[in-house]
Amino acid sequence: QVQLVESGGGLVQAGDPLRLSCVISGRTFSNYAAFWFRRAPGKEREFVAGISWSGDFTYYVDSMKGRCTISRDNANNAVVLQINSLKPDDTAVYYCAALQLPDGQEPLAQVAHSSDDSLDYWGQGTQVTVSS
Repeated sequence: QVQLVESGGGLVQAGDPLRLSCVISGRTFSNYAAFWFRRAPGKEREFVAGISWSGDFTYYVDSMKGRCTISRDNANNAVVLQINSLKPDDTAVYYCAALQLPDGQEPLAQVAHSSDDSLDYWGQGTQVTVSS
């Protein structure tokens, strides 16, 4: 049984940074690409960032480039999303997801631009609320 558990959400002020973590158990984490998605109130779930199994490749949604960084710690089965300069529009439930993919940036981009139905495993989500 694969489990993904997110943490780090909460109520933050606009302009502050935030660090979200996701711990994956039940599989060899290093075999999986990892992703962060988010769902804002009244909107569809959207891709935020992805990282390859090696950690050498990343891919970000255009709106988040320069403001967030995804990283992974395979020794601790964790993937981290650091978001800087938070905005009220960043208010959403943030989800971690995992999928076995070949190494490289192109597979991550394909996930970003396709239906999220292809993702094998999802966490329960963590709420991030940004106040102005």
